[in-house]
Amino acid sequence: MSLSIPPPRRAWQVITAGICALVLTVGLARFAYTPLLPVMRLDAGLTAAGGGWLATFNYLGYLAGTVLVARVGDMQLKFRFYRIGLVLAVVSTGLMGTTTDMATWGVLRFVAGLSSTAGLLLASGLVLNWLLAHQRLPQLGLHFAGLGVGIAVSGLAAAAMADQLASSRQWIALGTLAVVFLIPAWAWMPPPAAISSATGANAPPPPGRRWRWLLIASYFCAGVGFVVSATFIVAILVQTPAFAGHGSWVWVLVGLTAIPSTFAWDRLSNRLGLIRALMLAYALQATSFVLPLLDGGLWAGAVSAVLFGLTFAGIVSLTLTVVGRHYPHNPAKAMATLTLSYGVAQIIAPAIAGTLARDSGSYQGALVLAAIMMVIGIVLLWCMPDDARSTTG
Repeated sequence: MSLSIPPPRRAWQVITAGICALVLTVGLARFAYTPLLPVMRLDAGLTAAGGGWLATFNYLGYLAGTVLVARVGDMQLKFRFYRIGLVLAVVSTGLMGTTTDMATWGVLRFVAGLSSTAGLLLASGLVLNWLLAHQRLPQLGLHFAGLGVGIAVSGLAAAAMADQLASSRQWIALGTLAVVFLIPAWAWMPPPAAISSATGANAPPPPGRRWRWLLIASYFCAGVGFVVSATFIVAILVQTPAFAGHGSWVWVLVGLTAIPSTFAWDRLSNRLGLIRALMLAYALQATSFVLPLLDGGLWAGAVSAVLFGLTFAGIVSLTLTVVGRHYPHNPAKAMATLTLSYGVAQIIAPAIAGTLARDSGSYQGALVLAAIMMVIGIVLLWCMPDDARSTTG
């Protein structure tokens, strides 16, 4: 009696699985918290500082997951971790609505952060592995469109439930919705395949130490900027008269603009090179932080949300594509090593931003911090060796 072999996946199935993994583990488990934060402050007694600490617990979980992925070299084991992460994302989302205990919330946000590595790192590595094994162009722009889809889904769901359900019931509803994305993310993601020696031979040589450390440091700066805006952008803009009562739609706007952005950054990187494209993305994201400081009106807030949506997924996609191309045989491990710096930034920054908001009564200090860090990131990218800066897409 022979063992049945599952049919080979088609490209659209693999890409859809990766997108659904990102929607589930990032859009819902991780970032549904952003549009729900103002609601939790109103009906669950969550303070500004408490909101910052819950975000920190979430990113601490993400860092723990990143460390785990970085230490594991077996691709088959990572595939099992990927599936475990999908289940944890569903559970940690739904259970947020069953309690108002701060400690329990902290644990659940930690688990949600842990699960998000299944989408951002493991799914990305598995998709890139499949593309390389099947001699496809190793670009992750289509996969990372899942970040924008996930944010749009969580934002639209929160907008639909606004003024209808308490935050606790919204969390439970989102946990139920998460199951819809679990099914294709589980069923259509293939186990990792061996990369041919010819494919590995075509990869760029492993970069030098200076290249690695400059990229790690710049990605840390991007992590600070990203997490401040991703955690607090809704809370920041709903404080302005133009967006009062429309916080969920801000998050939807971010997600909708992020969906096509990864395609655009892939094409732009083919013309400018990956590192130069990253520098441009950093500059535009810094601008998105400055605009609300200069003008509290509708257009400034809308442009800020659009610029953030256009850049954050592109920065992740471009950075992980650079690393994955240099390390084709185990891209998830190389991605995880780099992402440790991103994760550390996402632990430190939310707590600082929340404390600044508590002490000053506004999020302006957090926006200034984020803008400064993005400028530093641009300088670090500029200092990278010339061969890295000219690497094309």
